[in-house]
Amino acid sequence: MQRALELAQLGLSSVSPNPMVGCVIVYNDRIIGEGWHQKYGEPHAEVNAINSVVDKSLLSKSALYVNLEPCAHHGKTPPCADLIASFNIKEVKIANVDTNPLVGGKGIEKLKAAGVRVTTGILEEEARELNKRFFTSIEKKRPYIILKWAQTADGFIARKNYDSKWISGEESRKLVHKWRSEEDAIMVATHTAHYDNPRLDVRDWSGESPLRVVIDKKLELSDTLNLFDGTVPTICYNLHKNDKKEGIEWVKVSESILMESLLTDLNKRGINSLIVEGGAALHKSLLDAHLWDEARVFVSETIFGGGIDAARISLPHKEELINEDKLLVYRNK
Repeated sequence: MQRALELAQLGLSSVSPNPMVGCVIVYNDRIIGEGWHQKYGEPHAEVNAINSVVDKSLLSKSALYVNLEPCAHHGKTPPCADLIASFNIKEVKIANVDTNPLVGGKGIEKLKAAGVRVTTGILEEEARELNKRFFTSIEKKRPYIILKWAQTADGFIARKNYDSKWISGEESRKLVHKWRSEEDAIMVATHTAHYDNPRLDVRDWSGESPLRVVIDKKLELSDTLNLFDGTVPTICYNLHKNDKKEGIEWVKVSESILMESLLTDLNKRGINSLIVEGGAALHKSLLDAHLWDEARVFVSETIFGGGIDAARISLPHKEELINEDKLLVYRNK
């Protein structure tokens, strides 16, 4: 199962909104086949693992390990539970039962009905952590939300004139680009878009740029900003209009439930994860509303002596050094 999790991880950034799934087939304590879900819309992990087995006659005497319950419904591909049963695989070991209502135990029921011995809960916590984005989208009907910011040693994210370049070091900024390549969407609010004019793309790492999201309630932002250059799909949530042009979409939301409307809309679009890069007011509002799952905070050695306060989180955290910066990682349990 540990090997199945390692394989599943290879699908990060390419299978969303599907979960990451790895599969291992074992005969006489020896792995004879393995595979993972490589890209959304393409064959699932079980299909790839079964196809990798050279001698198919061994399948009926083998055990199949998979980190998520095999699907039982027709989606982009046929049901994996049916495929497993068709090869008379007699034992299936599963880490997580799928909480997606389309599956929700139906895959296990199909397997058992076909005479397959099914075991669940193997490395269950590790597997759930791997697919935290998928489970959040299914169970909370919103993306997995990662708050990210860099602050000075004295607790500021920008000077009083909103200037913030550069608080964190080069290695930290490169790491942020890696994170962007791993998530579905990235969001900023009006002030950050205006003063920083960010591109919010992946430049210092390989991979796809995430969907760009900006909150501009009154439509005050200039259309000459990098966010509106059309190079990366962008959604602008506002209070006034719905419109589309050249890779940019404006979506009207209600002010009283702006964040809830925004997150629900992203969820319906199949956005399983969202990095929120600023600003401080947006971070604080999400923290106050408990609409966050993880926070990644860079603390540099720089001193501003005054400016715009960073948000505060009073929870246990993990800490590591990224060259001269400290990276604090918080989880909202």
